Amino acid sequence: MQFLSMIRINENGTRRPDEQLMRAMGQLIDEMTAEGTLLDTAGLRPTVEGKRVRLRSGRISVFDGPFTETREVIGGYAILEAPTMQRAVELTRRFLALHGEGWELECEVRQMERGPDGCG
Repeated sequence: MQFLSMIRINENGTRRPDEQLMRAMGQLIDEMTAEGTLLDTAGLRPTVEGKRVRLRSGRISVFDGPFTETREVIGGYAILEAPTMQRAVELTRRFLALHGEGWELECEVRQMERGPDGCG
């Protein structure tokens, strides 16, 4: 089964990873990729560079970032391969544990659902 782990951050209050943390994350990414549990991962650019596309009452609108009304945003993601939700949570905990004290992060883990043709 595949799971999407979404990293929620407070964009205005989140620290930037230092060189040591970046090296540790690189090692973890390499390990999890080699063991087949990490299929893809990436950080996301700031919301000031983003757009929101909304459908409401049959009308589509596009809004420029930043999205100041949103306290937390998705700052990155990982697509995980795991036999159970419990295992996907364990894999996500490995990522969060690298950060140590001084960080306040939250990940939302959800199973991905694909149709018979492989599309969502």
